[in-house]
Amino acid sequence: MKQLFTILLALLCFSCISIKADVTTDEVQNNEATDLAEAGIRLVMQQQEIAWNNHDLEGFMQGYWKSDSLKFYGSNGLTKGWENTLNNYKKGYPTKAESGTLNFVIKDISKIEGDNYWVMGEYHLTRVIGDANGVFLIIFKKINGSWKIIADMSC
Repeated sequence: MKQLFTILLALLCFSCISIKADVTTDEVQNNEATDLAEAGIRLVMQQQEIAWNNHDLEGFMQGYWKSDSLKFYGSNGLTKGWENTLNNYKKGYPTKAESGTLNFVIKDISKIEGDNYWVMGEYHLTRVIGDANGVFLIIFKKINGSWKIIADMSC
């Protein structure tokens, strides 16, 4: 009887260790996936800064989902679609004097679910015609292996 109890106790301990190891492995994999997603998102935003600072609005827009379903909400209300968003940027920032130098300050990147993340932060435009600053909340989604902004609220 004592041997049976010892065997059952050993099996129970090994089962708990095995379950704990699986949870830890899953947690590590989730953390690694989140770290990779965050790095990919930060890279897109760095590329956007570079493009903007070269007054390359089309290059800046490469960070956005090229779709009629893209949504941008700003001081002029809701804009739907990639082309409409690009046209608004071209209208609002026709020269380097208006676009200036962009700096993003990322305050938070959080997973929503699956391959969807939100990014909260600030933007700072240093310009000859006067600086402009504001906040943003953007939603990134991994589409065809690339991180793209699918929704942007900036003010």
